[in-house]
Amino acid sequence: MEEDQELERKISGLKTSMAEGERKTALEMVQPEDHILGNSLLYMITKNPEAEFCGYTTTHPSGNKINLRIQTRGALPAVKTFQRVLNELMNVCQHVLNKFEASIKNYKDQKASRNEPTF
Repeated sequence: MEEDQELERKISGLKTSMAEGERKTALEMVQPEDHILGNSLLYMITKNPEAEFCGYTTTHPSGNKINLRIQTRGALPAVKTFQRVLNELMNVCQHVLNKFEASIKNYKDQKASRNEPTF
């Protein structure tokens, strides 16, 4: 029950707060990020079957801070769901990067086999 007692914590630019005794809902403040990460997190969280609600706002159109609200169905605390989603999002990004790098290598190999210059 240590998670219930730890109401606020900071993890490298991430501030998490929950109401006392409330494990289903968490508010995450992420800095310095904007809609790029906000939309990605929103998609990944709403795709998660444990999530009941997710939404985010930016503090200002030119600001670099997002407030993310997560509400779960209750089996897992919202903070744990958020951590899982972050890991899933990192895996997706790593997969995209690997595919991109493999495509670049394939392109360069094809050009080299034809003695054509690469860009």
